[in-house]
Amino acid sequence: MTTQADSSTPPPGLRESKKQQTRQLISDIATELFLAQGFERTTIAEIATAARVAKKTVTNYFPHKEDLALDHQDAFIASLAETVAGRAPGVSALAALRGAFAEAAASASPVAGFSGPDFARMIAESPTLSARLRDLHDLREAALAEVLADATGTPRGDVTPRTAAALLGAVHRTLFQRIQELTLAGEGNGRISATVTAEADSAFDLLEPSLAAYAPAD
Repeated sequence: MTTQADSSTPPPGLRESKKQQTRQLISDIATELFLAQGFERTTIAEIATAARVAKKTVTNYFPHKEDLALDHQDAFIASLAETVAGRAPGVSALAALRGAFAEAAASASPVAGFSGPDFARMIAESPTLSARLRDLHDLREAALAEVLADATGTPRGDVTPRTAAALLGAVHRTLFQRIQELTLAGEGNGRISATVTAEADSAFDLLEPSLAAYAPAD
C-alpha cells in the first residue's frame, strides 16, 4: 500500500485532455480520408491505421461511422432548443430563433449549414450521411418541441408545441438545405450569408401570423 499517487498515472485533467486530443486527431484524420476517398468507400480500419490507434479506439470515441463525419451533431440537435430556453424575458420563440439564425448566418456557422464545398459534396454524395442528416433535423425538432411544451406549460407530446416546432424546424431545415445548395453551386460564404439572410426574413415572415406571440419568455 502507498500513500502517494502513482507517478505514471496522469492527473484527471491531463487524462481528459489527452482523450480530447485523441478524439480530435481521429476526427481530423477521418475527415481527410472521407474528403479524399468518399464517406462510403472509407473504412474504420483505414481510419484507425492512419491515426495509429486500434480500431476499437475509434469505435469507443465514435460508435457510428457517421459520427466521425458529423462531429457537430450534438450542438446541432440542441441548437434550437437552447436558443428558445435562453431567450430574454418577453421574447417569443419565433423572435429568438429568427435572431439566432441571423447571427449564425453572419458568422457562417457550421451548425447553420456552412461547411465548405468539399464537405457539402461529401454529404450530398453519401446516402448514409444524407439519411443521418435528416435524422438530426428530426431530433432537433423533437428537442425544440419539448422546450416549447415546458415553456407554455403544455404536456410534452401535445400537438400544439409539436406543431410549432415542426413549423419552426421546417424553416431551419429549408435554410440549411439552401446554404448547402449555394455552397455546392460555388458561392462564397459572404454571398451565401447575404442571400440566406434575406430569404430567412421571407421564410420567418410566413410564421409571424401564427407564432409571433407564441411562447414568450417570462
